[in-house]
Amino acid sequence: MKTSARNEFLGRIKAVNKGAVNAEVILDIGGGTDLVANVTLESVDNLGLEIGKEAYALFKAPWVIITAEDHHFKTSARNKLCGVVSYCQKGSVNSEVGITLDSGNSVAAIITDESIQSLGLREGVRACALIKATHIILAVSV
Repeated sequence: MKTSARNEFLGRIKAVNKGAVNAEVILDIGGGTDLVANVTLESVDNLGLEIGKEAYALFKAPWVIITAEDHHFKTSARNKLCGVVSYCQKGSVNSEVGITLDSGNSVAAIITDESIQSLGLREGVRACALIKATHIILAVSV
């Protein structure tokens, strides 16, 4: 599988909670870290999503919101992945930030240069990646 998504995690499904229109799928990506994805019921059926099955969680770097780890605020983002900034690759307007998670996985985000400055992001600083459950795409091997 090749994708344009910078963030790809292989995990095992822990739960599938079906609603009237969508389902919440909880994927264990290792290291005690879960990702929550919201997908349609049709996707649950088409992909055969069930507890114990392996699945990939994909999300694009621009969909990631970065915050300093010490910010304690409420957010609607279901996924909060924390770790250490491993790199900041500056661009003319936007920059790419990599965070090595406590689980050993890594997340890439595209944020503005201004955000890097205002958050004080640099290599070695702790930070968190926030990802909405609706921004996670699930895939399975066939």
